[in-house]
Amino acid sequence: MEKQLTSDARGHQLTNINVWTPDSQWLVYDVRPHGGSFTGSTIERVNVETGEAEVVYQAQDGAHVGVVTVSPDLPARYAFIHGPENPDASWQYDFHHRRGVIVSEPFCEKAVTLDAMDITAPYTAGALRGGTHVHVFSPDGSRLSFTYNDHVLHELDPALDLRNVGIALSGYAVTPPKYHPREYDGSHYSVLVSETTPAPQPASNDINRAYEEGWIGQEGYVKADGSRQRWALAFIGDTLSADGKKHPEIFVVDLPENDADYRQAGDKPLQGTPETLPAPPAGVKQRRITFTEMGIALQPRHWLRTSADGAQIAFLMKDINDVVQVWTVSPNGGEPVQISHSDNGIQSAFSWSPDGKSLALVCDNSVMRLDVKSGVMQRLTQRTEIAPCADAVVYSPDGGKVAFMRQCGEFAQIFVTDAQ
Repeated sequence: MEKQLTSDARGHQLTNINVWTPDSQWLVYDVRPHGGSFTGSTIERVNVETGEAEVVYQAQDGAHVGVVTVSPDLPARYAFIHGPENPDASWQYDFHHRRGVIVSEPFCEKAVTLDAMDITAPYTAGALRGGTHVHVFSPDGSRLSFTYNDHVLHELDPALDLRNVGIALSGYAVTPPKYHPREYDGSHYSVLVSETTPAPQPASNDINRAYEEGWIGQEGYVKADGSRQRWALAFIGDTLSADGKKHPEIFVVDLPENDADYRQAGDKPLQGTPETLPAPPAGVKQRRITFTEMGIALQPRHWLRTSADGAQIAFLMKDINDVVQVWTVSPNGGEPVQISHSDNGIQSAFSWSPDGKSLALVCDNSVMRLDVKSGVMQRLTQRTEIAPCADAVVYSPDGGKVAFMRQCGEFAQIFVTDAQ
């Protein structure tokens, strides 16, 4: 049975993951008119039982906020994108002009900036030089992943401002010197963990874009040799095919277990240079794990998500009949396994159930529960003329409900349905 939770004349936008409070009682959202218009000024939440809505955070000074996620632990912390205050002609909201912030219960008035900004050479290790996006807490809440765009290289040449994946470690505040009015401190130590190049070699493992990342497992994954890799991310990387066309594939980057190792530079400076992006820490190197014929599907837009045990990375790719299906692959590589066999094709991003047995997604204009072992789909909502929104279909932490959105007239509204 589905239930509509919001109905006022505003957009209500769920992020694709971590939108539930840890007690499965509240859903957090922003109020963009639609996903591509970053003009909302509040972060809000709605109670799934009572329908009561609350403002979590109100932006000031012309700033806009959105794309909120919740920590997995209590008291709840809310991470989201914060646009620049007092925007002007020289500094407005853009991919490279935004930051992550966190507000914490019970008092959410003060937004603490996550990623420090230092755009004056020689820059500061642990700070960034641009904008972060889709901040997702790790399963234990100790760090966050994000995607990143660089102001310094954007000013030099926009073609050099390549999207990358980074992480932010809690407990290591960064305070750069401030020589520019748009520079600021950060509560976390931030580093990039992917590596891109503006000119990938065709038919190589080079990429010019890293994005749609996801944490691997609740506690990492088991390597082929039986050892456990505690921290790792999977992301989509755009390679070039032999004929020079974009060919998205899956990459994995294993991350250090010791926090101090994130502060050790490799052969390139962590903070970057005026001509180069920030670089990953020593020993952090991405590896390609899929070598597909057609590449990962980019429509519908989705983010790589792994089972709780870290053994299966789920993604979307077309089958031999040119239909988008769910597939999984091990973080250790190997052949992808086709999970769904729908005639209609998958229509949305997806999420795993906490027990790792199913995925929630949209197919045939319904929210569906896909059994990962059997490939059988169960309809959780009635088929409608217009499909539920593709952006987010998210299991609750207790596995009992699934949150999603429907387009109701001009705006998206939030709904929930039972997961069985």
